[in-house]
Amino acid sequence: MTRTAPLPYVLGVDTDTTTLREADHLLRALASELALPEGVFGCTHLVRDGRPRVALSLAAESEPVLRTTRDRLTERGYEVSDGAPDEVGRAVLFPGADALTGTLTLAELLARSAIDRVTVLGTPDEPAPQTLLVTREHVRPHWQVGHLVLAAMPAAGGTLVPFEDPDPTPCCADH
Repeated sequence: MTRTAPLPYVLGVDTDTTTLREADHLLRALASELALPEGVFGCTHLVRDGRPRVALSLAAESEPVLRTTRDRLTERGYEVSDGAPDEVGRAVLFPGADALTGTLTLAELLARSAIDRVTVLGTPDEPAPQTLLVTREHVRPHWQVGHLVLAAMPAAGGTLVPFEDPDPTPCCADH
């Protein structure tokens, strides 16, 4: 798949969501309800001001797509602004995201999606293209200096898994 630098048209959407899981669900619901086209990127952004929350961004190659989206989100009561809340959005919607299921080689992951590269926590080198990634159906790369980068970590049998766990244990769950 052709690599995509950050797209020229970006909207920030302020929300009342407080967890990444809530924001993921909201982003997917909005994409469906607004019938956003395949090439739109949808990201989450942690906002740490006097009202901590998770904001969203939507990015597209074409301004008319986002103009209509802006109008519809504003009608629904969302505060919409130009640009993303920050430069390091966590991508939930991106070209090829739905094809990243099961176990894939890193070469397949990069060919099927807009992800530019994979890094492995604790290692300075890039992993080999034939390295297997167990997606857990939860792949959330981040924008880093204009590139979509997936952080992964070693797992059983020499495989990798995305760093972000799809079912994290809440802090202090046993208290």
